[in-house]
Amino acid sequence: MGQGMQIGEAARKRVASTAPITREISTDGNGKPIEVIRGEWRLHHPTASVSQVSKTREFLIRTLDIVGAVTVLAFASPVMLVVALLIKFFCPGQVLYKQKRVGKNGKLFSLYKFRTMINNAEEHTGPVLAAKDDSRVTPIGRLLRRTRLDEFPQLFNVLRGDMSLVGPRPERPYFVKQHESLQGMRLAVKPGLTGLAQVRSFYDLKPEHKIKYDYLYIQKRSFLLNIYILLQTIPVIFTKKGW
Repeated sequence: MGQGMQIGEAARKRVASTAPITREISTDGNGKPIEVIRGEWRLHHPTASVSQVSKTREFLIRTLDIVGAVTVLAFASPVMLVVALLIKFFCPGQVLYKQKRVGKNGKLFSLYKFRTMINNAEEHTGPVLAAKDDSRVTPIGRLLRRTRLDEFPQLFNVLRGDMSLVGPRPERPYFVKQHESLQGMRLAVKPGLTGLAQVRSFYDLKPEHKIKYDYLYIQKRSFLLNIYILLQTIPVIFTKKGW
């Protein structure tokens, strides 16, 4: 809980610092003084408000998350059952891998995946960033990673509200502390199952490079952008890049 509160506070401070608001005195067409506010988003429609637009956007995105997660689970359940049986019989140890990750506002949650590494892979090495050719990955795990089937249990994280279908990939507390680029604005939204960094780049992209895509997504985040990224994720899976 302490880690989550500290990271969350850092996120709120950094988000606030990314868009300073300044006020200037100017004049209108009749020469009357007016206050000009810079550094915040303004809507052109006179009856709309930022909060109303935000609530509508969040409602649409959450609806997409629920409908999308339920639909994929309904079709993928038989495949997930086969995957679970393969891991159980050929890779001694637990079928599901549970790990603490940092979510929105620094809140910690348990992320679920199909286990792709040998049992207790980080017992002696400690936390290690994912790599394309990781010797700890089992033969079945390598196949699951190439097809992204190992990520499917995270659909339950989406239904629980810990994650969204689209967003920055959630990182472990250890790496969030180590890399400043994984803090701040990046924690202002829910982490995602897929994201702009995943459809535009490669598996072992370094944190300092991921942040460029993550910031761009957060600035442009919308219902339609999420649909676009989800559609782009499909060819990424078949071309075996991303993530």
